[in-house]
Amino acid sequence: MRTALVIGAGLIGTSAALTLAGRGVTVHLADHDPDRARTAAALGAGSDEPPPGPVDLALVAVPPAHTAAVLAGAMRAGVARGYADVAGVKGGPRRELEDLGLPLGSYIGTHPMAGKESSGPLAASADLFEGRPWVLTPMPDTDTEVLNLALELVALCRAVPVIMDATAHDRAVALVSHTPQLVSSMVAARLQTADETAVRLCGQGIRDVTRIAASDPRMWTEILAANPGPVAEVLAGVAADLEETVESLRALQSADEAKRGGGAAGIEDILRRGNAGRARVPGKHGEAPASYETVAVLISDQPGELARIFADAGRAGVNIEDIHIDHATGRQAGLVQLMVSPAAAPALSTALSERGWSIHR
Repeated sequence: MRTALVIGAGLIGTSAALTLAGRGVTVHLADHDPDRARTAAALGAGSDEPPPGPVDLALVAVPPAHTAAVLAGAMRAGVARGYADVAGVKGGPRRELEDLGLPLGSYIGTHPMAGKESSGPLAASADLFEGRPWVLTPMPDTDTEVLNLALELVALCRAVPVIMDATAHDRAVALVSHTPQLVSSMVAARLQTADETAVRLCGQGIRDVTRIAASDPRMWTEILAANPGPVAEVLAGVAADLEETVESLRALQSADEAKRGGGAAGIEDILRRGNAGRARVPGKHGEAPASYETVAVLISDQPGELARIFADAGRAGVNIEDIHIDHATGRQAGLVQLMVSPAAAPALSTALSERGWSIHR
């Protein structure tokens, strides 16, 4: 791939453009808002001038509701040899293009499984897709050349290609992306009218659950509007579990010992099923989930403290597999939870203690 046209200079489009430009591809940028294209160009994502002729690949990175129309306009104008989109839903755009009577051999649907809570070109980064799955949904009529262009795009972005059927993709993202967004927002919505005293008790658990609730509502309304059926099916299952959990909790309040026992069994069942589901989430590098030991260290909120603790762990010959920070309320300090292999945990605790760190036991 030598040339590309990225249509839509938001987070995904600008990130892809930054990556391609950094790999030597001549990138042209277009957006319905010229200021966004100029901003992306100023970041080094390419040129906001139109290409002088057809490019190798046109990548459409606009909201799902507009994806088919923008693709159709580009295809009719003949701006590229191949066309791809990055919409979070794959079945709808293709059906719309089919309804428009366009030949679809030059088109392939794609979806990089990467993003942020923030949006727009200023949130973009060239490493956004690195190591992340990038779904490709070719059809029997997809030209081999176009599939190869899409695979080259994924390779240049250092993502991991995943070939899927479009319908299966839409069901999958309903489960692993769209429903979690709604559930996170529902939990966060409870905080809107909560007493200030309760809100001040927020810890890492509520932060983890509500992190994605900070996402752009307009963007997510468009995404969900493009995939309502599969999301509704998953939420119906969640609603059934929620109803059973409420009944179990009510039973725990009963004076009847048998009802309390049934309530406890119901709560344990949902928690155990949650354990089983969580265990299926891929671990580091997409491998099977690993069991880590946590070494918790009290750390002050000062410049260089995290770098110092990482350096001390490195001197001890211990690889930190993951990290969480639980910030203390009303104090310039926090608890850093270092996830390491179980065999390395005792050595790390000893080494950090010897270097003056306060280990939380």
